[in-house]
Amino acid sequence: MKKTIMAVVAYDGTNYQGFQRQKDYGVGVQQVLEKALSTALHEDISIKAAGRTDAGVHALGQVISFETSSPIPPENYRRALQHLLPPDIAIREAFIKPDGFHARFDALDKTYRYTVLYAPLPDPCARRYAWEVRSSLTLAAMNEAAALLVGTHDFSSFKNQGSEKTSPVRTLYEAYWTQEKERFTFTIRGDGFLYRMVRNIVGCLVKVGTGEWTVADFAAVMAAKDRKKAGVAAPACGLSLVHVSYPEETAER
Repeated sequence: MKKTIMAVVAYDGTNYQGFQRQKDYGVGVQQVLEKALSTALHEDISIKAAGRTDAGVHALGQVISFETSSPIPPENYRRALQHLLPPDIAIREAFIKPDGFHARFDALDKTYRYTVLYAPLPDPCARRYAWEVRSSLTLAAMNEAAALLVGTHDFSSFKNQGSEKTSPVRTLYEAYWTQEKERFTFTIRGDGFLYRMVRNIVGCLVKVGTGEWTVADFAAVMAAKDRKKAGVAAPACGLSLVHVSYPEETAER
């Protein structure tokens, strides 16, 4: 008898062409997970993901769902997959869910974090997980601009090609920066995100932080609903999907 499984996955996205399985170039995290799960559970496994992260983007709390007839208890998946997954991908936990549970369509909201490091000189140890900027940043200005993002808005100015068939309207519940010495962390939570939306937003907010833009400039770009008005996207390395929320009835463990 088949059962539906929900699993929380972490990965370092540096060496992958995004989460989604790839046909022609490179390897996606999905391919690696499906191969390992199929081997461990002795059947073909096809997974669904809460979010399809881009090449180079990381995850601490990606959620996947799939069906299996395997008798192996979900609590044993971590051990069963330990030697089948590379060191940059891990199953953190797994649970049996009600039939019909879908990692993407049942999600209420997703939380991403982006790390920016003020580094006048290159830091070789940080380059895989943070965007190094050479100019100092003003936390208050970035937070003033970030506050404008909260609520339901048309985010056309922050979408890339690939989002044309999707409504640009999204609702953001949180968008704020914190600072610890030279490290600036941007947290953003919303009901959904357009293609490269978070990285495009961060690229613009950093312009505010360096003083290249004012908060009013950021507001004008947001209101323009025109991607050409916005700045260059922040690099993928600083971005992580950290959490996905679900309704209580499907998140019960």
